[in-house]
Amino acid sequence: MTNGPDTIVLRGLRGYGRHGVLPSERSLGQPFVVDLALAVDTRVAGATDDLGQTADYAALARAALAVVEGEPVALIETLAQRIAEAVLDHPHVQAVDVTVHKPSAPVSVPFDDIAVTIRRTRP
Repeated sequence: MTNGPDTIVLRGLRGYGRHGVLPSERSLGQPFVVDLALAVDTRVAGATDDLGQTADYAALARAALAVVEGEPVALIETLAQRIAEAVLDHPHVQAVDVTVHKPSAPVSVPFDDIAVTIRRTRP
């Protein structure tokens, strides 16, 4: 990431959502996995040992999973965008890379992972 001097990474956040284009995805739901890379200036927090001076990754993890487990959307691109918006609401986050994995995607060929990654910055 180039938008902040430091990066906080959260990998493998797991939630269950009803996102997808197919009716079965909406009715049955499926697991989703989210990775976040947060651009945060951690210098003040590092000097003061004060959580209020950095991104509270526990709160951001809960915010991301609330989106995953919330209102259904058709596309994981939309899901990633909504997660990015929730994360960028935090005042210390300057930018975020969001990867949404859809490990149970209804694809008729063998695969290891289906994912989308987006990068968003604070306006």
